[in-house]
Amino acid sequence: MSDRLLVFVKAPRPGAVKTRLAAVLGDQAAAGLYRAIAAEEIRRTAARAGEYARTFFFAPEDARPEIQAWLPDEALEPQQGRDLGERMARAFDSAFAAGARRVAIVGTDVPSCGREHVLEAFRSLDDHDLVLGPTHDGGYYLIALDRPRPALFQAIPWSTPSVLPATAERAGVLGLGVRMLDPLRDVDTIADVEAEWPRVRVLIVGTPLEPILARAMRAGPGNRG
Repeated sequence: MSDRLLVFVKAPRPGAVKTRLAAVLGDQAAAGLYRAIAAEEIRRTAARAGEYARTFFFAPEDARPEIQAWLPDEALEPQQGRDLGERMARAFDSAFAAGARRVAIVGTDVPSCGREHVLEAFRSLDDHDLVLGPTHDGGYYLIALDRPRPALFQAIPWSTPSVLPATAERAGVLGLGVRMLDPLRDVDTIADVEAEWPRVRVLIVGTPLEPILARAMRAGPGNRG
């Protein structure tokens, strides 16, 4: 298989995921929402026969049993590294060392990201060195490369609104041609939930999460993170 998608996924542990949402919804509800959104993105990025292979890189490192129970029969690898940049660089290295020709990484908090975005990224690597899928908060939901480029991940202010511009600037310094995909929204705050509500509601309709999120959105701007 020449192309491989790496999905970065977290164990949906209360208190360990979606902390900005947890401050409003509570730890249990935030973890439940993360799992629902992640499951949707996992479903939407599933390849059709022969398109690409998929490996899940999970965190934290001790989460293999619960990730295995959640995603049986999937290829699993632990994320390794001190920060997100090092974890992505190592994941790219691992996939290319295993024989991949083109590799993309996505996270699991963008419910509108699907296989069409992955395929567009792989096609774009025919004419570009780097493909990025921007998010509205200054980060990116997808990154794709045709070879390991560890220098790309150095000196990036992770978890800030400067991730995307800093990465693009770094790519320019390295002489890389960059393709930007259409921007999508990741779900980190109540404002994001509201913006994505038609899509999110389908994932949680009829569950205890639905009234919790509806109440949080009615509470107004002070709860929007």
